[in-house]
Amino acid sequence: MSHTLGIRQTQKQRTRQALLDAALGLLEEQSLSSLGLREVTRAVGVAPTAFYRHFRSTADLGVALVEEALGSLHPMIRTTVSTTGDSERRIARAIELIAGHVDAHPAHVRFIARERHGGVQPVREAIRSQLARFAEEVKAELAKDPVSAGWTDDDLHMLAHLYVDQMLITASLFLETLESPAQERERVTRLATRQLRLISIGRHHWRD
Repeated sequence: MSHTLGIRQTQKQRTRQALLDAALGLLEEQSLSSLGLREVTRAVGVAPTAFYRHFRSTADLGVALVEEALGSLHPMIRTTVSTTGDSERRIARAIELIAGHVDAHPAHVRFIARERHGGVQPVREAIRSQLARFAEEVKAELAKDPVSAGWTDDDLHMLAHLYVDQMLITASLFLETLESPAQERERVTRLATRQLRLISIGRHHWRD
């Protein structure tokens, strides 16, 4: 009996993942607010009623995509602002990590970029919640840096949000270069480097 249940659970998980993958593919060309569940189930080859065994609605599916797209990024986000190494090395490491993630997961990055200010409220809130977690984790890393000595909690929080926003901007810029010549990617790398340098210089001279 337990073996049979295990097989069913595995099949259920595979169907759920297939629905997420199909939705992500369809969302390359449209927003979540215009996505129909029948489109998704047709792409997977299951009956529309099967959708409700996994998700309450397309909004619920969208929230699951947010978790899939952002949930695994917390270690990477902390690494991008790690206090290890000098400022230039940290900036180079951050940009390399962001560019690599965009290369590996362009559909997820495009989904977040589009739906962050999209028309599906639960998805916007899920993205906002994940980004708030990122900011808290970044703030904790920044607090370890001697440069942050004497900073108030509010100022550290402000700086953390600034870093998170800059990471999203950088990811969006790299996303636009996926099919561009190499020199365009190099231009984005230089621009992102200068922007992070500006934030870093501002940190050293900030006095509330």
